[in-house]
Formats: sequence, C-alpha cells, structure tokens
Amino acid sequence: MTTTKPLNLEPEAAEGESLIVAECFGTEVPTFQGEGPSCGHPALFIRLSRCNLTCTRCDTKYTWDWSRFDPHEESTRQSVAGLVAWASSSPVELVVITGGEPLIQQARLVPLVRGLITAGKRIEFETNGTIAPTPELVADGVRFNVSPKLASFGVKETKSIVPAALEAFVASGRAAFKFVASTVDDLDRIAELADAHRLAPVWVMPEGTTPEVITATTRVLADGVAARHWHFTIRLHVLAFADARGR
Repeated sequence: MTTTKPLNLEPEAAEGESLIVAECFGTEVPTFQGEGPSCGHPALFIRLSRCNLTCTRCDTKYTWDWSRFDPHEESTRQSVAGLVAWASSSPVELVVITGGEPLIQQARLVPLVRGLITAGKRIEFETNGTIAPTPELVADGVRFNVSPKLASFGVKETKSIVPAALEAFVASGRAAFKFVASTVDDLDRIAELADAHRLAPVWVMPEGTTPEVITATTRVLADGVAARHWHFTIRLHVLAFADARGR
C-alpha cells in the first residue's frame, strides 16, 4: 500500500504551530499497533521526520538519511490543528506518534497532545529514549514505548544510551522499555541495562523485516526472554502486511 500523507489543511501555519511529518496513516486503510504493550490494537500513526541517531539497521531511514532520501520528498510541515482534525475523523482511539525520533520536536508536540486528548484519543510515543520528556507530555492518556538501541543495532551506545533520559522515563511511571534483539548476547546486554537503570517493564522484540526472519529470531530469543520473565512482542505489521509503508 502507498503511504497516506496528512492533508495540509493549514499550509501557512507558523513554525511553532506545526510539525515536520513523514507520514500519517490508519484512516483510509485501517491498521494496528504492531509492537509492544498495545500490539494488535487498532491505531492511527503520525510518523514525524528527523532523528538524532543514525542506526544502520533502522527500518525508517526515510525520516533522516538524506544521503539516500530527499527530505523535501519525504517530509512536509503539517499544522497541529490539521493533525488533530485528521485523527478526529476516525473512531480509532489509539494514536501512535513515532519517527524518526518524535521528541526532537516535543515543544511543538505539547499542543498536539492536548488536542488529541481533548478529542478523546489516547497516545503512545515510540521513542529511542535519548531525550527526556517535558513535564507537559507526561500526562493522563499518554504512554511512552521507550526503545533504547543496542550496539548490535548499528549505533554507538555512547550516543544511544542516555542514563538521565532513561531515569526520567522510569520516574514518569508511564513508560515500557522495548528492546530490539536478534541474539542471546543481546538479551544479556538488555539485562545489564535493565539492572543498571531500573528499567521495567521490559519488552523484547525480534529484529527482522520478513516473517521468515522474525520467526527464526523469535525461536532464538524465546527461551531466554521467558527465563527472565520479560514480555515478548512480535512485529505484527510485518507478519500481516509484509512491512508495507502505510500499514
């Protein structure tokens, strides 16, 4: 399926009233939250553009890798009012705000979150956990799926593991910690990080962009995840929709 970009209802919106958006989907073609605590729940997605990491195994490089993608083709500036109106047009309750790294734009996210909550939505942020949320975002109706990136994901942990930010998410009481893993060694590293930073609850997700790889990786990880009494999440959108954009 092709990705549905949000309608630019107010193209002249001031910068402070708008966000840089890669894509929005879930209205014209319904979909689910594919990962984490709400896996399988009907969901709308607002994917913001830009990221502060450059993970080699990232599957949304069109939000930040301008050596391969054109930012003018892959992103548009969208008004907060237009995004709220877009989400409000659907009866689906859950709105997932993802990226890229959405908290790069968090000052401009505050009015979006307020508007979505007023419209009766609940919100999940998908974040890499390197930027602490502002107090205004730590609100009723908001949850954070925090996904710290391991060195095996193709990024230096000196950049991807930010203790102060992780501590802020823990203190919020509104975070789950979701790690992408592919080997038993990854599970050992997750355990070290969870112990060091008091991360809980821990969710593990098998890396992969095809059903075959996800199935194989699930079997590599399952015993170790179960032995540690962690949660396990699949990548439902890959199994259901073959990792198509806009699903």
